[in-house]
Amino acid sequence: MASSSSSVPVIDLEEVAWESQKRQKLIIEACEEWGCFRIINHGISAALMQEMKSVVRALLDLPIEIKRRNSEVIAGSGYVPPSIKNPLYEGFGLYDFASTQAVATFCTQLHASPHQRDTIMRYSQAVHRLTMEIGSMISESMGVASNLFAEWPCQFRINKYSFTAETVGSPGVQIHTDSGFLTILQDDENVGGLEVMDKKSGEFVPIDPMPGALLVNLGDIATLWSNGRFYNVKHRVQCKEAGTRVSIAAFLLGPKEAAVEAPPELVAAEHRRLYVPITFEDYRKLRLSTGFRAGEALSLLSSSASSR
Repeated sequence: MASSSSSVPVIDLEEVAWESQKRQKLIIEACEEWGCFRIINHGISAALMQEMKSVVRALLDLPIEIKRRNSEVIAGSGYVPPSIKNPLYEGFGLYDFASTQAVATFCTQLHASPHQRDTIMRYSQAVHRLTMEIGSMISESMGVASNLFAEWPCQFRINKYSFTAETVGSPGVQIHTDSGFLTILQDDENVGGLEVMDKKSGEFVPIDPMPGALLVNLGDIATLWSNGRFYNVKHRVQCKEAGTRVSIAAFLLGPKEAAVEAPPELVAAEHRRLYVPITFEDYRKLRLSTGFRAGEALSLLSSSASSR
C-alpha cells in the first residue's frame, strides 16, 4: 500500500488477500478519509482491459443513429449525446451487466461484432466478480455479512470526452457524487482530467493515469449504509489537454426493491441512525427531482429532521 496526504490510497489486493486485519484497516481508512482508493493486482488482466477499451472506442465512433439505439432501462442507463450542459461528453449505458441477456441486448443495439460481443461479455463477468469481491471486503471490514450485495444490480457507463486545445480549462463533467454504493472505474490510460475532492481540505486532487490500476469510488448509498462513516467523494472531469478520453465505470447501485439502511451492526446508542431507509429507485428519483447531484440529497433523509 502506498499513500500520502496528497494522493489517494493504493491497495494491492494480492498483497492484502490473506491479511484480513491489515486489509480491513486499509479499506476502512480509505473509505472514511478519501471515499476512494486505487486497486492493483485486482485479477482483471491488462490484455482484457485494453481489449475492452478498444471495443468501446470503436462503438463510440459509430454513426449517431446507431448509438441512439442504446436505449434506457432506467433513467441515465442509455446513450447520452453531447448537450449544452456537457458539450464535451457522450456515453453509453448498460444496466444490469451481470445479466447475459442485458449484455446481449446492448451488443445487438449497437450491431457489435462476434469478437466485440465476446470481449464485452468477458469484461462484464470479470468486473462483476471484482465488484462483488470489493463489496464483500468493505462489508466484512465493517463487521457485516459479506453477501449483502449479491442481488444488487450493476450498471456500466462508458464515457467519451472530446477534448481540444480550445476547450482546455473547461469541465468535461460537472462536480457530482455517484448515487449508488460504489463505482469501479477503468480510467483512460493516457489522457487525464479526473479529480476528486480531498475531504479535509476541500481541494481537488488529480487522479493521473495509472495503467493497469482501477479506481474505486464510494457514492451516496455507501454513506447512508455506513451510517455516515463513509465519504461519498465529490469528483469531476476537467479538460487539461487535447485528446479523446475514454473511461468505463461500473456502478454497484442498490437493491432492486428493498430499502437501504444502516445495518444494526453500525447503529449504536452513541452512533444513532442518521438516515431514514429508502429504496435506491426512490433515492435516484429524489436526486433527479431536486437537481442535487453532489450528495446534498442525503440531507433530506436525515433521521433527526424526519422525527421532528
